[in-house]
Amino acid sequence: QGQLMESGGGLVQAGGSLRLSCAASDNTFSVYRIGWFRQAPGKERELIASVNWTGVKTYYADSVKGRFTISRDNAENTVNLQMNDMKPEDTAVYYCAADRAGWDRQLASDYDFWGQGTQVTVSS
Repeated sequence: QGQLMESGGGLVQAGGSLRLSCAASDNTFSVYRIGWFRQAPGKERELIASVNWTGVKTYYADSVKGRFTISRDNAENTVNLQMNDMKPEDTAVYYCAADRAGWDRQLASDYDFWGQGTQVTVSS
């Protein structure tokens, strides 16, 4: 069974940028929709961005729209999340996940495969 692995998390000051990467273990994931979720302490896991298998159709939560950009490179089996103008409320554990059905769905329960998560902390 394939795996997903996130990288690129860390500590950044408010207004700064980070780039997260999600690496898939094989090209099976190239036809799946990939989403980036985040979970802050005491809060539910929420979808913040997703992209379909072609990389053309994207979804962004209102909280990140205009600041975050999701992209994928199926040749490299990676999906990236560029995060700009970051805010303290962006602090969370960030997860990438894959949806085999490929639909534009937003619930964590709709996604079939998950990475282990990477911590992002934004200081004020």
